[in-house]
Amino acid sequence: MIENENQKQMVTFQLGAEHYGIDIMDVDEIYRVEHIRPIPNAPTYVEGIFNLRGDIVPIINLHRRFHIKKAELSEDDELLSGSIIININNTKIGIIIDKILSVVTIDTKSVQPPPQMISGIGAEYIQGVVHQEEGYLIILDILRLFDSKELQQLSMVKSR
Repeated sequence: MIENENQKQMVTFQLGAEHYGIDIMDVDEIYRVEHIRPIPNAPTYVEGIFNLRGDIVPIINLHRRFHIKKAELSEDDELLSGSIIININNTKIGIIIDKILSVVTIDTKSVQPPPQMISGIGAEYIQGVVHQEEGYLIILDILRLFDSKELQQLSMVKSR
């Protein structure tokens, strides 16, 4: 389906008990990271770094960052876990997800303002919420997930 100004395509995933979405234009790829190198003295939510075809990419654990309990998944669902590689201000960052769901097209008119608190993630990180048949989809604002100081720290982590 072709997007128009009233529609957006979202990459959706499960993190803990909730379903989240990120604008598909902010996603570089979905990748199953297997060898993460830990980084000493990195922020607690930084799982480490890995080499993605020559690019050193920091891997962020949103479970730790937002104090979200990891989802209990079946063996089949475990195959759908991994990382979403996003691009924030020309910096590639991997975020660990419990399970990739799908790509959906949402009507931007159906996006409602976020409640003040959803499962540990504050409203400042959320663009909005879309009600769906199976519950709701929380749309993350990736530009607000990390402030400029944190992005600078993540850039420094890459060079260690």
